[in-house]
Amino acid sequence: MKSIQVSLEKSSSVKEFVNITQSCDYEIVIKSGYYVVDAKSILGLFSLDTSKPLTVEIHSDDCDDLLAKLKKFEA
Repeated sequence: MKSIQVSLEKSSSVKEFVNITQSCDYEIVIKSGYYVVDAKSILGLFSLDTSKPLTVEIHSDDCDDLLAKLKKFEA
């Protein structure tokens, strides 16, 4: 499992983030405080407080391609 901090303050960033994560076949979750949602769910992400940095947990060891794509969202 790998973990990164991301910033998704704009709705366009949330949409782009979900488009990227939906192409992966492994589990990805995003955390905000006590709340955990599927990072592939746009409704789940919009239910979180995106004004603060969020923690992304990628449940795969072979995710370097995804990490490169998510680099622009890092907080």
